[in-house]
This record gives sequence, structure tokens and C-alpha cells, in this order.
Amino acid sequence: MFLSIDAGNSNIVFGFYQEVDDCWEEVLRIPTKKDLKVFNLERKVAMYFLEKGWGTDRIDLIGISTVVPDLEPVLIQFCQRFFGKEPYVVNENSYEKLPVTAMNPREIGSDLMANITAAYLQFKAACIVVDFGTALTFSVVDKDGEVIGVNIVPGIKTAINSLFNNTAKLPKVELELPESALGKNTVHAIQAGIFYGYSGLVKGMVEAIEKETGKEYQLLVTGGMSSLMGHLGDRFNNVDINLTLKGIYAITKLNFDQ
Repeated sequence: MFLSIDAGNSNIVFGFYQEVDDCWEEVLRIPTKKDLKVFNLERKVAMYFLEKGWGTDRIDLIGISTVVPDLEPVLIQFCQRFFGKEPYVVNENSYEKLPVTAMNPREIGSDLMANITAAYLQFKAACIVVDFGTALTFSVVDKDGEVIGVNIVPGIKTAINSLFNNTAKLPKVELELPESALGKNTVHAIQAGIFYGYSGLVKGMVEAIEKETGKEYQLLVTGGMSSLMGHLGDRFNNVDINLTLKGIYAITKLNFDQ
């Protein structure tokens, strides 16, 4: 079994891929903390494995992507101690063997390159990956696999937290889609502003990209908040919550097997 570890700003996601059956068996999420220690991970993952009745020898290969630099040595040490294996860490040197290329690979996060790689391997065509995470990102790749641009916007949860933290009276609200685009009270007003506002932002960004390039792209949606944006329309119905995990797997295998 392959283990993909995607360490983001909000969560560290552990995805377990059974290559024989071509399926992601389980996904474990642990909140990202700057002071996270190896023993914290060992305790939580050990409990998870105990509940599943798994042994650590079930894991054959491990790939890691992290956008939190301080977590990289912690994750590496965790893999060494818990699984007895040296993980492969996705970085700018990983991209030379990929079917996609980027002009400035050091400026593109490993999570975005994982998204782009997985999406391009799926479509073999020009595509845009819309990732609803801590940041809302748009990664654009052309038909030849060249990354032609990335756009970054504060994510939905980030926007709500900013609104709550920087105002005196506005409450922190639940992430729920309101029935109307017109807020009838304070909570609904914030929800409508966020959801319908971000819907317009996403559609407008894709429209602007396609207008500038004169091309229509395959769209692929991913990220922890993607399930909340189901009202975007038919073009955004292609959702893959495991896209980053799949990209980490693909990048690791392309580098490990060669």
C-alpha cells in the first residue's frame, strides 16, 4: 500500500492507496500545528492503525508534500520511526521527470504541482485545477503539459476567519449555503456574501483565463472546501477530493521508479 502525506496549512492528510485495487482505502486528517511533535503523530496514527487492524508493514512506499517547511523534518522522522521507511519528499527537483513543466518550479508549491500532475495525467489536455483550501488556487496547464499560470485568493474559511477576527460585532458563522442570495439576518448575510460572492469569483476567474487565452479548459475541482460549492454549475461538477494525494503518488512513483 502507498501512503500519501499532504501537509497543508489547515490539515495533514494521510491517504492510503491500494495499488492492486486502484482505490484510496482510507483518509486520515490531523489538524496542522506549528508545534506538532513526532510523538503526537505516532500516537494518532498508531490509534488509527489499531482501529483498522493494520500493521505498519502494510505500507510499502511513502510520498510527502508539505507547504509548511517546519513540518518536513517532523514528517520525515515520523516515517522513519513509525514505518521504518525513508519517505520521498516532493520538491522542485522532482519535476524534471514529470509530464508537466513549469517555468519557475521553485515558486509553485508542491501541493499545486501534485494537483497539476494528477489532473494532466487524467485529462491529457489543457485544464484548470480549482483547489478550495486554506487558499483558493487556480492552476492552469496547457495541452502540452506546460503550467502557464497560477492564481491565488484567500480561501473561504480564511475569509470568514478574517471577517470574524477583524470586526467587533460580526459573529463567526457555520459554513452553510443559505437559501437566498439576500441575507435576512447577520449570519445569513455573511453566508450569502461568502458563498455567492465566491461563486462569482470562481466563475469570473475561469472566464477571464479562458478569454485571455482564447481556449476552453477542462475543469477539475478539489480541496477540503470543494464540497460546499456544489451550486457552481455543471462545468464544476468534476470534483476529486483526493487529487493532491493522487498527484503525490504519481510524482513519487515517477521519481522512485526511474
